[in-house]
Amino acid sequence: MQGGCALEFKQLTSPLNLYSRREVLSKTCPIPNERGLYAWFFKEVPPNVPADTSIEINGKVLLYAGISPKNEISKQNLRKRIKTHFRGNAEGSTLRLTLGVLLEPLSGFPLRRVGSGTRMTLTHEGEQWLDEWMRTNAFVCWMEHEFPWQIENELLKTISLPLNIMDNDHHPFAKHLSKLRSIAKQNAREMPIADEDGLKRQK
Repeated sequence: MQGGCALEFKQLTSPLNLYSRREVLSKTCPIPNERGLYAWFFKEVPPNVPADTSIEINGKVLLYAGISPKNEISKQNLRKRIKTHFRGNAEGSTLRLTLGVLLEPLSGFPLRRVGSGTRMTLTHEGEQWLDEWMRTNAFVCWMEHEFPWQIENELLKTISLPLNIMDNDHHPFAKHLSKLRSIAKQNAREMPIADEDGLKRQK
């Protein structure tokens, strides 16, 4: 990691605080309604994820980073996006989709088609399982930046982020993770549509 780049992203790589799910979803949410970048640290590394080159702080490993908004047009911000990752579902959160696929051997909840069949989630029960896993294991930090999309690529080149796929081809785990997610989606297409609670129903 080059010195200049390391300083640019110091708030993500050496944060003063890492925030839990409980803190982020509290009435006094500390996340600003501003543009910026965010980084996710995990107490437990999902199975088979290579983390030997990842940054570690107090037993928590940096595995994923993102930006909000993705461009000038989007109305997203750090608070909205991070809350979506913590309490949304695999359809609306790339991070939850990735974690759900990687943790399926532990959770027993595969990706499924729900509703009309066009959406894919872990079903209500599976998303609740992931909520609990994230409550124990997932922690987040952030840095404000007016144009986060302009420096996202530099972030990916500077830090080892095994759970990022887009624009992260140089990481040896990216292609494998992409394949795992593709297989999970194909398996979901081949299974009956599930109710939100995970019960099978007819197509």
